[in-house]
Amino acid sequence: MLPTNRNRPQQRPARSWYFISDMDFSDPKRKPRYLSKILMVALLTAMCVVMLTQPPCHRRTTSVFSIHEPGVTHVLVTGGAGYIGSHAALRLLKDSFRVTIVDNLSRGNMGAIKVLQNLFPEPGRLQFIYADLGDPKAVNRIFAENAFDAVMHFAAVAYVGESTLEPLRYYHNITSNTLVVLEAMAAHNVRTLIYSSTCATYGEPEKMPITEGTPQFPINPYGKAKKMAEDIILDFSKSKKADMAVMILRYFNVIGSDPEGRLGEAPKPELREHGRISGACFDAALGIIPGLKVKGTDYETPDGTCVRDYIDVTDLVDAHVKALNKAERGKVGIYNVGTGKGRSVKEFVEACKKATGVDIKVDYFPRRPGDYAEVYSDPAKINSELNWTAQHTDLLESLRVAWTWQKKHRSGYGPPQAMVL
Repeated sequence: MLPTNRNRPQQRPARSWYFISDMDFSDPKRKPRYLSKILMVALLTAMCVVMLTQPPCHRRTTSVFSIHEPGVTHVLVTGGAGYIGSHAALRLLKDSFRVTIVDNLSRGNMGAIKVLQNLFPEPGRLQFIYADLGDPKAVNRIFAENAFDAVMHFAAVAYVGESTLEPLRYYHNITSNTLVVLEAMAAHNVRTLIYSSTCATYGEPEKMPITEGTPQFPINPYGKAKKMAEDIILDFSKSKKADMAVMILRYFNVIGSDPEGRLGEAPKPELREHGRISGACFDAALGIIPGLKVKGTDYETPDGTCVRDYIDVTDLVDAHVKALNKAERGKVGIYNVGTGKGRSVKEFVEACKKATGVDIKVDYFPRRPGDYAEVYSDPAKINSELNWTAQHTDLLESLRVAWTWQKKHRSGYGPPQAMVL
């Protein structure tokens, strides 16, 4: 039971509230002065909070990336965290270009960015911006805050099979996003574009090899979306206001990896079934999947499987750099990038077995929707006009180089990590 009578302690002396006693609100002349001080303190506090909560990129007063520097070419590489884009960024950095990579990491890897950052840590060499090209406001802000001299546009979803399942995604990601990039280039006076296109725009030509004059009749949403993007670029380049230097590179099946073992191909696990045949071969050799699935054995080819022109990624990025160096205002260059030699899927699988030393199990299935029987290039035009020739044409050696990276990176680059600029 609580006691009913308490011995109350002696009353405490009244406290002195100095900030109150010093303020005489009865004086009308003094009241506004104190109110103004309070308002000023509140305003300064709010400004400090806003400044501290802004990303570092918004707090910079000046950045070398925002300045056109004589003798330095600043290249925006879209999709630079991806397989081909990261290799292109590596080559550009080795050649002393200034590089900004923009990627939303939906298909790219933060690990590839970290490799590049570790290789080129010097200020003003490389910056990475996490952004989606489908956001026009974000893209426009990137162009406004950076002084780009050229754009290498790699960013795109790029699986034929997936495109037949999700066609709208492909038209949006490839065609619409290219339009966003072009609009930003036009608004901010960036006049050089190297566009990453594909042999899929040709469809299934009647005659081989494919030249740049071969009619374009794509048969899957991936090829159609790329051709639409090409058409938009070409139409814009013809306008008097554009004054563009445009290079469109239509390349064939990409294989290989950085010969020094710094970068490789690491698709997201959920995309493995749509990926390149080389990735599937390596996954089978590593035991990640039980075997290799070859889709289609009844094509009109010597062994019934598809025939493709396999281009090493090192040669491919060399073509991009040569295209950039040769680009001229008011001119458009369109080039096939390939070896000029077709290899069947069965040939590829046998080479992969030799490269890995593993007797990979192979299962055969019906054709994949949207695939075509035979595709290989005639590289004569790029040979003569850009002085480019594929150097890494030994299929077995390209696969051995790629396999060396795959063995050391069984989980790819690891899980992507958040990064604040």
